[in-house]
Amino acid sequence: MELRPEQLAELAADKPLAPVYLIAGPERLRVLEAADGVRQAARGQGIAEREVFQADAREFDWSQLSAGFNAPSLFSPRRLVELRLPSGKPGKEGSEVLRQFCEQPPDDVVLLVTAEEWSRAHQQGKWFEAVMRTGVVAVAWAIKPHELPDWIERRLRRHGLRAERDAVMLLAERVEGNLLAAAQEIDKLVLLAQGKTLDLATMQDLVAESARYDVFRLLEACLSGQADAVLRMLAGLRGEGEQVAGLLPMVIRELLAAAGLAQVSAAGGNLAAEFKARGVWEARQAPYRRALDRHADPRRWERLLAEASRVDRMAKGRLDGDPWLGLERLLLAVAAAPAARLLARSSPGA
Repeated sequence: MELRPEQLAELAADKPLAPVYLIAGPERLRVLEAADGVRQAARGQGIAEREVFQADAREFDWSQLSAGFNAPSLFSPRRLVELRLPSGKPGKEGSEVLRQFCEQPPDDVVLLVTAEEWSRAHQQGKWFEAVMRTGVVAVAWAIKPHELPDWIERRLRRHGLRAERDAVMLLAERVEGNLLAAAQEIDKLVLLAQGKTLDLATMQDLVAESARYDVFRLLEACLSGQADAVLRMLAGLRGEGEQVAGLLPMVIRELLAAAGLAQVSAAGGNLAAEFKARGVWEARQAPYRRALDRHADPRRWERLLAEASRVDRMAKGRLDGDPWLGLERLLLAVAAAPAARLLARSSPGA
């Protein structure tokens, strides 16, 4: 059976627990809250014993987990066994252990599996099918920008708050897709709103600027072609006191990765294999693919790298010019192909 993570976050203590729960996905807050819901429901049903296994390395001993399923409970009639599986891939041995558990789940064990990395490909294995038959699966996919206002509105209602639509939209804009920031703001609103319906003016007064202008999200927006978001985040980073010289190493790293991918793609090579070789998870590949659609010619990436070198020299005082303006033009050129005209005409591959 498949449920939304939010349904698990609100599990009733008197509802019988399934033998196994799989909670996975890139949206960490949703995974954490769903897992907490299962733990809380287990405590409400008298399950006081909890055992945690961390399967985050290839040398993990799956026989220990299998033996743990059959070990007698020491402190309560039932146990909660947690398997933390960051990659979402148990391998051949782990798959068999999980499949066998689902085929004959012990009466005294509730198994909770959590995973961070997740994609549709993870849902092809026999162990996943066994979990679907025997227990509950909740996948915490990332909330898309157009879904965020509804997610915020549902969370406000769950906390006993009501807000007009334009107030909800303001909060969505302020948190810039950061669910943890949104959750923190809503917790604060519970204390400050005093049961009133939140209109736009009230929301403006009560909600701080909570956008997280970190460089990783900046680069993701850049590769994805979100030029407006790039400008906002750059302004935020500058306002927070960041320096161009500190940002450029990560920018250049992403440009080098994209340049390598462009070369493989242009040569008709195996792009999926190249992503794997570079350690780019499937969940993170979409921004790169969008960037390659805009800039298919590897020479364009050479030009962008040359421009990054120019900006680096500006930031270090070795070349005249405004490094912030240079960085802005560089990132806009990546985000929007027509903006490449802003780059220096002397760069190669024009």
